[in-house]
Amino acid sequence: MVYLKTDDEIELLRKANLLVSATLTEIAKNIRPGVTTRSLDKLAEEFIRDHGAEPTFKGFPNPYGPAFPASICTSVNEVVVHGIPDDRPLQEGDVVSVDCGTTLNGFCGDSCYTFCVGEVSPEVKALLDATKAALYAGIDQAYPGKRLGDIGSAIQDYCVERGYGIVREFVGHGIGKKMHEDPQVPNFGRRGSGMPLKNGLCIAIEPMITMGERHLAMLPDRWGVVTRDGKPAAHFEHTIAIHHGKADILSTFETIEAIERQQH
Repeated sequence: MVYLKTDDEIELLRKANLLVSATLTEIAKNIRPGVTTRSLDKLAEEFIRDHGAEPTFKGFPNPYGPAFPASICTSVNEVVVHGIPDDRPLQEGDVVSVDCGTTLNGFCGDSCYTFCVGEVSPEVKALLDATKAALYAGIDQAYPGKRLGDIGSAIQDYCVERGYGIVREFVGHGIGKKMHEDPQVPNFGRRGSGMPLKNGLCIAIEPMITMGERHLAMLPDRWGVVTRDGKPAAHFEHTIAIHHGKADILSTFETIEAIERQQH
């Protein structure tokens, strides 16, 4: 069942998503070689709770194993999604996607950003740039009169043209009072296919793109998912509302990108 949101509900979703963006901005200030992802998780949880919200991911159920133990997913290098924070220090040249969710006033926020740790290779930077650009290519298709397949097709076309792999096993999703609602939002598809898009639809669009093959394997912790060929992946996510005839991005990367410009 797809629930279209009212203007008031969209504003509550915006507040939850801007808190996610603020949390990711705090992480941007602290990502550097030698830092552990567990320390970033502690920082994120304290920041979220200090702002009157709950970390949505903490305790999130898993049909294949234990509930998620942390407040953020930290997926380093070949880990595509759902990496569990740990005590290994980040190394110069790593990339780490940080996926974060909040529940604030009964509504969920969800966004992800892939960070560079120090200087990364030009090939890896190109993967990150392409994944972020593909996200916006998908968002550009999110307005009434289009269909879900138009979003996935735009992402797929952008990345395949550049020789990257498109993860198919994990997709974007509707969002509201629950983090995962209908509909599913794949990062691949056929133009003109799928559900018609309407005002009030709130979805998280999140391309997960691999430098090599798209094939995946699951880690023994039953959460982290890695590329089978060991090549890096990137993941960027915005929550949007289709609102007044266009895509209204409820999360933001602007504050994160400002910090990245200062660091480089």
